[in-house]
Amino acid sequence: MAEEQGKEQEEKAPESENRQGTEVNQAFTTIRNFISTILSIREGTDIDGTIAGIKRDIDFKGPNVWILICSIFIASIGLNVNSTAAIIGAMLISPLMGPILGIGLSVGTNDWQTLVRSLKSFGVAVGVSLLTSFIYFSVTPLVDVQSELLARTTPTFLDALIAIFGGFAGIIAGSRKEKSNVIPGVAIATALMPPLCTAGFGLATGNIKFVLGAFYLFFLNSLFISISTLVVVRYLRFPLRDFVDPIKEKKARSYIILFTVIILVPSGFIFFNVIQESIFARKANQFITENIQFEGTEIFSQKIEYNDTLSKIDLFVMGEPIPLEIEEDLNRRLANYDLKKTVLRIHQANDPEHGNLMGNSAFMEQLYIKTEEQLRDKDQEIQDLKREISNLKLSVPFDSLKKEVGINYDNLERISYANAFESDFKKPTDTIPLFLVRWDEKLSKAKRKREEEKLEAWLKVRLNLDTLKIINY
Repeated sequence: MAEEQGKEQEEKAPESENRQGTEVNQAFTTIRNFISTILSIREGTDIDGTIAGIKRDIDFKGPNVWILICSIFIASIGLNVNSTAAIIGAMLISPLMGPILGIGLSVGTNDWQTLVRSLKSFGVAVGVSLLTSFIYFSVTPLVDVQSELLARTTPTFLDALIAIFGGFAGIIAGSRKEKSNVIPGVAIATALMPPLCTAGFGLATGNIKFVLGAFYLFFLNSLFISISTLVVVRYLRFPLRDFVDPIKEKKARSYIILFTVIILVPSGFIFFNVIQESIFARKANQFITENIQFEGTEIFSQKIEYNDTLSKIDLFVMGEPIPLEIEEDLNRRLANYDLKKTVLRIHQANDPEHGNLMGNSAFMEQLYIKTEEQLRDKDQEIQDLKREISNLKLSVPFDSLKKEVGINYDNLERISYANAFESDFKKPTDTIPLFLVRWDEKLSKAKRKREEEKLEAWLKVRLNLDTLKIINY
């Protein structure tokens, strides 16, 4: 009997394991299908509408050219005066996205005729943009390099990521039957307009570094928006216009990958340098905060310059002179902050070693600005002290005052005094003398008003005050 039960259990064990395995597989399948349903972008795709929409926006002629010119002028002015709002507005109305999406669509669908048309329009757009921005920056009297301009001269790997995800968002939204406002958002995020304007600024001012850096950023953004478009078009299985030999298609794909890597590598190096510079700046500031504290000496200005071979920390100080021995000791301490390839230089007045600051026009300008700021702070402090003194002066000799009031105003039964704080939420808080009075109930309203006005005038003269308040209770 025991043997038979053992056999039955052995036979049931594989069945139980198989059943559990089947349940686990079903659970995984259900979860996979659920996630696939959530993340699927194939549903609701409008292939014909998307192709027609992109092709419609490719050409640059007539109104599109003038809209581009207007947007370039707006972006150039925004960069010139450092106005973020103007730059964003220019990107919103710019039609630059059309030929870029057209390039990605045409490569993804083997539509070589549309590719030629897109490249031609792309070239026209770039040429018009550069010419327009060059003309503006050649005639404008404002030639200072603003932060918005500088931000478009050092493209990094992060800019490529923005362009990739922006391109994905643009083509996914554009392929839906129900259109959205994603495309303008992509134009703002990837910032196609400002780099072209910055390149125009570089051409107008003869700054080749600006031209190369800004144009590289524009080209980087355009390339990865097109590649993102190509990937999504292939994934959504847009119909191929021409069927290409598999060997040629594989070769073309290899060329695209190679070209992409060549374009991406410089941005990776730039990104690495930006990270290194950021790390260096953090360590340098930590070193300055923890080590440069001398009584009677103030750090007036500082300049931190990163370099692969030898970085520099320049400190401009005022006050008590810092001996050369201390400066040498500080240079030795740099190694403790992982700042080995760094030299510290302390610039101070009448310093023959690092140059006399008093003869440095840039330093004197900074000194003037700093002095003005300090004077403004002192003026504000003086005003605050005056206000406090004025508040203290509002102390009223109440004991003697109540006797005089009692003699002059027979109908006054009670008087109270306090300083009230008053504010309209815009100006600083004012302190106002406040008198609470109670008149004889038998007194008529008209007579009470006359007596109150008379009392207010008398108190202002008696206490030498411009403002006070009397409240009846």
